[in-house]
Amino acid sequence: MENNLENRLRDIIRDVPDFPKKGILFKDITPILSNAGVMHDITNFLSVMYRNQSIDVVAGIESRGFIFGSLVAQSLGVPFVPIRKAGKLPYDTIKKSYSLEYGEAALEIHTDAFKAGDNVLIHDDLLATGGTAGAAAALIKEAGAKVAGYNFLIELAFLKGRDNLADGANGSVYSIVKY
Repeated sequence: MENNLENRLRDIIRDVPDFPKKGILFKDITPILSNAGVMHDITNFLSVMYRNQSIDVVAGIESRGFIFGSLVAQSLGVPFVPIRKAGKLPYDTIKKSYSLEYGEAALEIHTDAFKAGDNVLIHDDLLATGGTAGAAAALIKEAGAKVAGYNFLIELAFLKGRDNLADGANGSVYSIVKY
């Protein structure tokens, strides 16, 4: 199933040159969203992968990480926590600033997003340098929870982002498609 799903996603993911700025080749997952069968297969694949692990919460990174993160959480029967860009959450938050491949940014979570010791699976659509996922992991740890693992639809392996995620993850770093 894994190789078949990877090949299907490679055929569907759209390259958008010079977005969000010149020199960046953006991997667009929106064509996946117009295919309910592929969405179902992705959700099922990721859910089965984590079903026998002790995942207490799935955290999705804004904004595309919300899509499959919430679907996987629902499939696993666990809560979903949104990790948002700074200033978007309406309650008390914890904030972490970080660098990414084309600028600076900050992420936030609610202070009550996790219970102490929760095992959290982090999901996002794309792993590039690891800055965003690393900031998400730092927020989770600061909130008293543990990073159980990371999963992504796409990994830009040449940027070696997974090398920045090994620290503190009891689980693994997994991506369906690697470029």
